[in-house]
Amino acid sequence: MASLNRVLIIGNLGQDPELRYTPNQVAVATLNVATTESRPGADGQRQEVTEWHRVIVWNKQAENCAKYLAKGRTVFVEGKLQTRSWEDKTGQKRYTTEIVAQNVQFLGGAGGSQSRERGEMGVVPSSSGQANQNMSGSSQGPSDVSGSQPGAGGTYDPTLDDIPF
Repeated sequence: MASLNRVLIIGNLGQDPELRYTPNQVAVATLNVATTESRPGADGQRQEVTEWHRVIVWNKQAENCAKYLAKGRTVFVEGKLQTRSWEDKTGQKRYTTEIVAQNVQFLGGAGGSQSRERGEMGVVPSSSGQANQNMSGSSQGPSDVSGSQPGAGGTYDPTLDDIPF
């Protein structure tokens, strides 16, 4: 029997990425991404329901997320679900389920003044006013977030040639 473990989310960062390194000096970043949906409440009024997702990003992509992302930034994440367990300080067995990212794309503008202070650059607006930046080097992704490549309807910024990815 075949199985599939694939997660696709678009949401906003609830805090700046947290970058750490393993003892073998492998970069790992943790992102906290919020997705919000609107549904009718018990009183018939629309309610917004927010779900928080813990996203783990590895290697160079983790370093790029820490360098270019900030709280409030919109991201598209493609990955898989993973549940891990550990024992806490009291000996209790704990579990967490997280998304292990295989592809992270930066959407929207570079954000507020905090983003500019961190030296963010390299976001190219598409014709829809959003932006797309694929940090894994893959050209795959949903068609509704593409369009930032030259000749694809977006605006080309020659300064992007200086970006190391």
